[in-house]
Amino acid sequence: MNLLQSIRERDEAKPTAMEVILAYPGFHIMTLFHPLAHWLWGANLRALARFWSYVGRFITGIEIHPGASIGKNLFIDHGTGVVIGQTAIIGDNCRLYHNVTLGGRGGEMHGGRRHPKLGNDVVIGAGAQVLGAVTISDGAYVGSASMVTIDVPPGMAAIGNPARLIAKKGVGAYGIVEGDIPDPLVSTIERMHKEMEVIKGALDSMKRARPKEYSGPQDI
Repeated sequence: MNLLQSIRERDEAKPTAMEVILAYPGFHIMTLFHPLAHWLWGANLRALARFWSYVGRFITGIEIHPGASIGKNLFIDHGTGVVIGQTAIIGDNCRLYHNVTLGGRGGEMHGGRRHPKLGNDVVIGAGAQVLGAVTISDGAYVGSASMVTIDVPPGMAAIGNPARLIAKKGVGAYGIVEGDIPDPLVSTIERMHKEMEVIKGALDSMKRARPKEYSGPQDI
C-alpha cells in the first residue's frame, strides 16, 4: 500500500485521490519535500537540505528536519504546527495530528539521539509534545495535548501533562484516547479521605484506651 492509499483509508473524511494530491499538506511534505531534503542531508549537502526543508515548511506548515528518519506511510493529518527534530525516528504507518512536536529536551550530548523514536502504528494526538530520546513502542498512543517524557510500552496510551500510562481501549478523532481514564484530582481527594479515616480511627482508639491522659483533637 502506498501513502496515497493509506491516507484515503485512514482519514475519517474518506477523501478522493485528487483531494489528497491537491489539498493535503501531509501528503505534500512526505512526497515532495522531506525525501529530497533527507537525501541531500545524507549527501552532506546540508545547506541545500535545510533550504528545501524550509521551503516545505513555508508551503505546508510542517517542519521536519532533513536528518529525521521516517518510515513508510506517515500520515500527518491537517499538519499545521507539526515539528519533527533532527534525530527523530518514525516507524511505518504512524499518524500525527496538528501541533505535534517530536523534540529534544535540551542539554543532550551532541551526536547522540536527542529526539523521540516511534515504532510502527503509533498515533500522536493533536497538540501533544513528545520530548527527549524516549521510545513510543509499536501500537502505542499519545493523547491530545499530552506532555510525554517517558517511554510508552507497546499498545499502551500516554495521557496528561505530565503524561501517565493507561491501558487504552481505542482512539477517537484527533488522538482522543478512549477508555477508563482516572481523574488525578479525584484520585488524590479519595486517597486523602481514606488516610484521614485511618488517622481518625487511630485517634479514637487512643481516646478509648487513655481517656483522661489524652488531650489531642476531639473531633476531625
